[in-house]
Amino acid sequence: MALRNILTKEDKSLYKVCRPVVKFDARLHQLLDDMADTLIKANGVGLAAPQVGILRRAVLVIETNVEEGEDEVILELINPELVETSGEQVGAEGCLSVPGEYGIVRRPDHAVVKAQDRNGEWFEYAGDGLTARCICHELEHLDGHLFTEKCERMLTHEEIYGTEGGEE
Repeated sequence: MALRNILTKEDKSLYKVCRPVVKFDARLHQLLDDMADTLIKANGVGLAAPQVGILRRAVLVIETNVEEGEDEVILELINPELVETSGEQVGAEGCLSVPGEYGIVRRPDHAVVKAQDRNGEWFEYAGDGLTARCICHELEHLDGHLFTEKCERMLTHEEIYGTEGGEE
């Protein structure tokens, strides 16, 4: 298990457009494995390569819409493109690169993404609810954007933690 450091909003590289992945090799596989370990350790639902300092078009999204008793699945999306969205959801959103801050963001309730897997094979994946939110959020990282740019408003400490002196 190799954990990578997650960059925070102060790091200028988070605001850069990522380059496509062109080599589907052991280095890419190691990056994806490290990102998965980092994502799980950080207790997140998505992670983009630029968040760990790699300016390539690769993201992980945890599919949380699984049947009871089934394990959640980590989706690996390389060179992803959003091909369809529908519906709407409005809710609280956070980011591993913006720790402790949350805001109200409007997103599609359904998203279809076209991407390559770790071996370069193209596929499409449809996500709903939190998965759709996460797909859209992570793809924005690849173009140098943070969720804070889309927020209708940021949540207050009281709204997040319930009390003025709440636990963080």
